Amino acid sequence: MPLAIALDTRGAEAAGPWIERANAAYPCLIDREHLVARLYGMVNVPTAVWIDETGRIVRGPETAGTSDAWREMDPATYHVPAQARDELRTVRAIYLDALRDWARNGPASVHVRSQREVRDRLPRLTEAAARADACFRLGLVLQQRGRADAAQRWFQEARRLHPDSWSIARQAWDLEEPGKAGGPEFFAAVRALGERTYYSPIDMDGMPR
Repeated sequence: MPLAIALDTRGAEAAGPWIERANAAYPCLIDREHLVARLYGMVNVPTAVWIDETGRIVRGPETAGTSDAWREMDPATYHVPAQARDELRTVRAIYLDALRDWARNGPASVHVRSQREVRDRLPRLTEAAARADACFRLGLVLQQRGRADAAQRWFQEARRLHPDSWSIARQAWDLEEPGKAGGPEFFAAVRALGERTYYSPIDMDGMPR
């Protein structure tokens, strides 16, 4: 059964309308503390983890059904060129077909990974990332206590320690000013990546490279 989790410290105020518009037929939760991201080493959304009926991770965490083709978007108009839209549709279709294959075939699905493969692919927790998480959580506490300026200082330190975490960066921007997580600062940071990826490519047969 699918389970969607929104990482949003603003809670239902921010994430609720999106959940309602989706009209999903599966549970949708809101993780105000970013606990799921911390436990699974998630640094961006959408990220998926496949967990079977026994509680065993058979795939993930990995980018879920999207690619860096979105970076061709015009930040002023949000227009995405046709070729990029086609790639995004292709990636989503391949990923959803893989999910359906797993639902039908369970452990016999070609997309299921062994425990060793899953373990070897799990994100490694570095000292810098652990410190970044502590700074981020301290920032959340300060934010909740009305000390926004102090919170932003700790968010900035978290971003310095873990620059690959867009989850930290975008939440910090949004708490500073709603909408800022998708504003000029965000697009400037994405452009600064140069040849580096925003979304890690999905390792799945048929995916565009």
